Amino acid sequence: MELWNRLERWSAGLLGQLALAVGTYQIFGRYISPRLAITWGDEVIVYLVVWAVFVASSQLVRSDGHVRPDLVLRLLPARWQRRVEILNCIVALAFCLGLTWLGIRIAWSAYSFGDRSSTGLSFPMWIYYSALPAGGLLMSVRYIGRLYRFCFRYDPATMTIGALHHEPIAAGK
Repeated sequence: MELWNRLERWSAGLLGQLALAVGTYQIFGRYISPRLAITWGDEVIVYLVVWAVFVASSQLVRSDGHVRPDLVLRLLPARWQRRVEILNCIVALAFCLGLTWLGIRIAWSAYSFGDRSSTGLSFPMWIYYSALPAGGLLMSVRYIGRLYRFCFRYDPATMTIGALHHEPIAAGK
């Protein structure tokens, strides 16, 4: 799991750094040396950032930073927190599996039709659209792990909101 965590963080960071580098070069070319200007910079930045966001979304699930009813959970006793967390995992997992399935269909359609961006770069759009199923699959695996821990490895001392030594769910369990 630690290797997977590092790979996700490293990948999201690298994609973000590449987007920053392209943006910096684009600004340099546009305002300082117009002969070095690039026309495809905006497009590539969007592709890189979208991929970085979908890869990083799995890390949000791991660290309890993704969509959760935190305010409601804080008001509930521990046994109800567990139930709400299980329900949240099931709903989120269904959403992520749907995102994965539809993302595969969208990416496959773009691949089958040979869709390319309308800019001079003519980037294959299936690569861009593949961020949807990749992010959905990564989050699905994380939600399956969370659901398993809440159903079979529940520890109210570390897995409830407001616990004295609260750590992210994936940390020790």
